[in-house]
Amino acid sequence: MPKDHSRPATAETYKRTKRTKVRIHQRADYARDTVHGILDDGYVAHVAFVHEAAPVVIPIFYVRDGESLLIHGSRKTRMFKTLATGVPLCATVTHLDGLVLARSWFHHSMNYRSVMIHGIAEEVTGEDARMDALWKVMEGIAEGRAAGSRAPNKQEMKATMILRIPLDEAVAKVRRGGPNDDEEDMELPYWAGCVPIETVHRSPLTSRSMQVDVDVPKAVRALETIGN
Repeated sequence: MPKDHSRPATAETYKRTKRTKVRIHQRADYARDTVHGILDDGYVAHVAFVHEAAPVVIPIFYVRDGESLLIHGSRKTRMFKTLATGVPLCATVTHLDGLVLARSWFHHSMNYRSVMIHGIAEEVTGEDARMDALWKVMEGIAEGRAAGSRAPNKQEMKATMILRIPLDEAVAKVRRGGPNDDEEDMELPYWAGCVPIETVHRSPLTSRSMQVDVDVPKAVRALETIGN
C-alpha cells in the first residue's frame, strides 16, 4: 500500500496531506499563525480551477476571515459561475522578499513567503451574511473604509457573488537567507548575496474628480507606513 503522508490538524497547525506536502520539507510550515500572517500581509490571491477542460488561473483581491478567505465579484464571470458549482480549486498567495544571487547558476533562488490552499468555495448567502462579508472586504482594504464609503444598493448586491474559501487544507512555504552554494564553489571570484525586495505604500493621491472638500482619512494615511 502507498504510504499515507497525511497528518491530522491540531489547534495550532493545519493537517498535512498529499496535496500540501512540500518537497523541501524544511521550507514547509503548517502553523496556523504562519499561514494567517502571510495571508494578512497580502491583497491578491491567484485562484486556479478547471473550466471547460482547460486550466485557468485568475488573480483576485481577498481578505482573511478567520479560517477562510473571502472573495467577491460579478455573478456573470466564468470564475464565479464555475466556482459556485463546487469544482476543486487551488489558491495561492506569495510575497517576494528578495533575489538570491549565488556563485553558480544552479543555486540562484528567491526569498519568499507563500501559502497554498486546496478546497472548494462556498457561496455566502443571506442578506445579513453577505453584507457582513462585504463589510469585511472593505475593512481589508483599509480600516474604516466601510464606513468611509457608500454601502452597496440592492442592484449592486444582486449582481455580486461572495465566495468563502475554507482554510481546511493549507500550507505555508518560506525561504529565507543567502545562497546555498556548493563547497567547491566558495572560492570562485563571483559576487554572492541577496537583493531585498519590499512592497511599500506611497502617499495617497486624491482623485481629480472630487467635488467636495474631504480630507484623506487617517486610516488611509496610515497605510503609508506599511512596508517602510
